[in-house]
Formats: sequence, C-alpha cells, structure tokens
Amino acid sequence: MLSTLQPPRSLSLRRFQTSKLIVSSASSSVTSPPQSQILTTRRSLLSGETTVSEIAKSYLSRIRLTEPQLKCFLHVSENVLKDAQEIDQRIAKGEELGPLAGVIIGVKDNICTQGMPSTAASRILEHYRPPFDATVIKKIKDLGGIVVGKTNMDEFGMGSTTEASAFQVTVNPWDLTRVPGGSSGGSAAAVAARQCMVSLGSDTGGSVRQPASFCGVVGLKPTYGRVSRFGLMAYASSLDVIGCFGSTVADAGMLLHAVSGYDRFDSTSSKQDVPEFQSQFLSVDHFESKPLKGVKVGIIRETLEDGVDSGVRSATQEAASHLEALGCILTEVSLPSFSLGLPAYYVIASSESSSNLSRYDGVRYGNQVMAEELNKLYECSRGEGFGGEVKMRILMGTYALSAGYYDAYYKRAQQVRTLIQKDFKAALEQNDILISPAAPSAAYKIGEKKDDPLAMYAGDIMTVNVNLAGLPAMVLPCGLVEGGPLGLPVGLQMIGAAFDEAKLLKVGHIFEQTLKGSSFVPPLLANIA
Repeated sequence: MLSTLQPPRSLSLRRFQTSKLIVSSASSSVTSPPQSQILTTRRSLLSGETTVSEIAKSYLSRIRLTEPQLKCFLHVSENVLKDAQEIDQRIAKGEELGPLAGVIIGVKDNICTQGMPSTAASRILEHYRPPFDATVIKKIKDLGGIVVGKTNMDEFGMGSTTEASAFQVTVNPWDLTRVPGGSSGGSAAAVAARQCMVSLGSDTGGSVRQPASFCGVVGLKPTYGRVSRFGLMAYASSLDVIGCFGSTVADAGMLLHAVSGYDRFDSTSSKQDVPEFQSQFLSVDHFESKPLKGVKVGIIRETLEDGVDSGVRSATQEAASHLEALGCILTEVSLPSFSLGLPAYYVIASSESSSNLSRYDGVRYGNQVMAEELNKLYECSRGEGFGGEVKMRILMGTYALSAGYYDAYYKRAQQVRTLIQKDFKAALEQNDILISPAAPSAAYKIGEKKDDPLAMYAGDIMTVNVNLAGLPAMVLPCGLVEGGPLGLPVGLQMIGAAFDEAKLLKVGHIFEQTLKGSSFVPPLLANIA
C-alpha cells in the first residue's frame, strides 16, 4: 500500500541558519557570473577573433599538460585538428555554422564512436572500434561539434569512483588524492580541468550527477527517453540515459538540446517535442529583483537526515536560502519510499546487467581466449575480460533472476519502483522542482571505499530514485567544504517532472548566475593557460 505524501511545511530563511561554509581566499573575492563556453566560442568565431584550429590547439595543449596527472582520457582523437580545419574552411566560405561549431567535446567510453576505440573501460572490449556512430555522436558531428576523445569510466558503468576502470584511475582536479566520482568520472574531471568544453556521460543511478558534484561542474540527466540510447553500451536498459556535463548550466542545456529527440533506432526513444532551451539562459542584467518569484521548491526531508556530512547539509541549506531569496516558495516534502530505492536499484540494475552482458562471451562480442572446448572458451574469455566489480554484479543479478528467487528479489524491487514513482508524482504535483544534496559527502580519498562495496553503494542513495522514476535531474555546484588545497565542491540536485528539463535549466541558470562567493575552478588550473 502506498504511503501518502506528508503535508508540505512552509520554510523560511530562519530554518536554514547554518554553519559557515569553507570558501578559499581565491574564491571569496567578487567573481563575475560563469560564462557559457559554447556561446563565447560561437561569438569569437563569427567575429573572426579566433579560429577553430586555434581553439583546438589550445585544448590539445591543455590535455598534454594535465593528462599525465589526471588521466581523464583513454583515447585522444588524431582527427581533432583536421576536423577543426574543415570548419575553418566552411567559415571562410561564408557557410552557415551549426550551433556546436568548434565546440570541443569529450565522450564517455561506453558511447560508440566510429573508428575510435570504444571499450567501456573493459579488457573484454580492448581495441574495439565500432563501425558506426551512436545517434548522439552523429548529431554532434552534424552540428559541427568536435569529439576530442574518449573519457575514462568505471567498467561498463559499474562503480562510483572510476577506480573500476580496467586501464587507469582518474583523479579529481580539485585534489589529486581524491576520486572524481563515477562512473562518468573521466567526463566530469575533463570538463572541470577545461580539457574540453562539454562532455557526454551516461547515468544509470547517478553516474552523471555524483561526479558533477565531486568535480564542481554541472551534470544534467534527462528524462528517460529524451535522448536516444542507440550506440550506448547497455548496463541496465530500463535505467540508462545519456547525460551532459558543462562548466555552466547553459552549456549543459545546449548540449542536451543538440542530442535530444526521437530516434527510430531506439524503441524507448520518446516522440515528445524538444523545447528550445536557449531561451532560458538570459543575461543576469535582464533578471528581475525576484527572478524565481512563485516557483515552488520542495526540499526532500529524507536527504538531510543522518548519514549526510555536516558540510554537505550546510551547503544544501545555504542553497535553499539562496533560492528563497530569489523568490522561491520553500516547503519540506517527504518521500516515504526514499530509503527503499537503493536496494531496489541494485537488484534491478544487477539483474539487467546480468542479461545485457551475457553477449560478451568471446564468440558474439568481446575478445576471445582460445580454449579446446566451448564452455572453457566462455569461461576464460569472460573470466579474463571482466573486472571484479562487473563479475560481482553479474553474479548478484543472475542470483536475483534465478528460479525460486525471482519473486523475492526482482519482482519485489519492481513493486518498490512503482511506489517510488508514485511518491515522486505526488511531490511534483505540489512543487515545481525538488532539491536535495547530490551525494552524502564531497569527494573522498582514492582507495578509501574500494574494499567496502556496501559503503560505496550507499553513496548513491541521493540519485538512484530519480532513475527508478525516469525523471530529469540536474546537479550544479553550490558551495565548497573543507578538504584539498582550496576546498572541495558540493553539488545541489534539482529534480523535475518528466520532460520538464526546461524548468530545471531556468531555475538552475538563475541560481548559478546569482550565486556569490565561490568560483568553481579547480586549483590545478591556476598556472595553466
């Protein structure tokens, strides 16, 4: 039986008087609002101030300088300068430019790119080069975007730190001893370190939003079905979505607009119209005194209870105060099924991964280990090709789907999923958006949770419910807490109704452009042009 939504309680600024956040001396000075790199690039190209080739050389130079420390990329494209020169030639001829012309884009390694390695950070797909582009990649190329390379990730998207990559461990640009989050840690860290303007990731249970929080960038997870999954290597098909990273809300929103829309190659792709998101990104000079007047914001009670670091709680409460100052009406809401989401998610995701990854057997897909008989070939190819985390989740999923246990685990998890969807629906009928922390803590040390998978899984508690409900959500930096050379970023998660990404982008953009006191540029970039 569905628990009813708790009556909303009006909140005021007094409720959010909190301990002071740590803000470095470098970021405490007055800073101008963050600027869209996509729009700035377009203006520079159209004015003749720079060329795409010059932009590409600048980013490749930064990659060469920072990549030995960060290890964000598994592969850097050899065609970047060639692609840039082609766009310059089109500009010289006076041809019309696509909205992503000259935009340097990183792509998570589980998204297929024709002729470029696409391994999902797994040994079983080492050296695999797809003969086709994923739909999102085709759209990016058609609009003038340049794919600079493939970013590191947890193998097949299974992990929260990028430590589960078969090839290397990516580090956080804010503190080289800490994780960037995962599984899209390479994509988030690359944007934070300005190795690319924007990037693509995938989000099954928070794999775009949690690393966005850890790395101090914007991470946008669209509604399930908004973006085609054709060419995305499947982990959990009912949960997977392709998401976007940017250093500003505008950049993430414009990239989402570019890759959204119906695709006949994806049966789960929605025919819902894609609105023009760019109209939401007004200059701060055009804001009213209360630009978000009347917007109803629900703060999820369960996300600020025990288990959340005090600094993260304070940052979230400060962010809520800022939203109220912008004119929002704050209420506290309860999602009674919230705590059930994490176990339900891991049953469903592991079960679907068990099925999806069965194709990698050394015969149909994946590198083959020679053996004298077929079962041994399967055993050795999968045993040597998959890492420990992937094997563990396949075993958990196979067990949950086995005869005698299906009803106890998978069926019950799907019933919990229905409860979560109903709770979100009820909360969003009373509020325009919901907010919560993006993760219970800021970025933690490399290796700190590698041997404690349950502690690592618990870090997904803020994000998995959104995937189970199929809703859009965005994470954007809202403050800094203690740790690292200049503090560690904390992300605020905004959750919206299905296919209402435009509202999230509007609220997020205004929040970002009016936030004072923090500059979310990692210290690594201080001495790099």
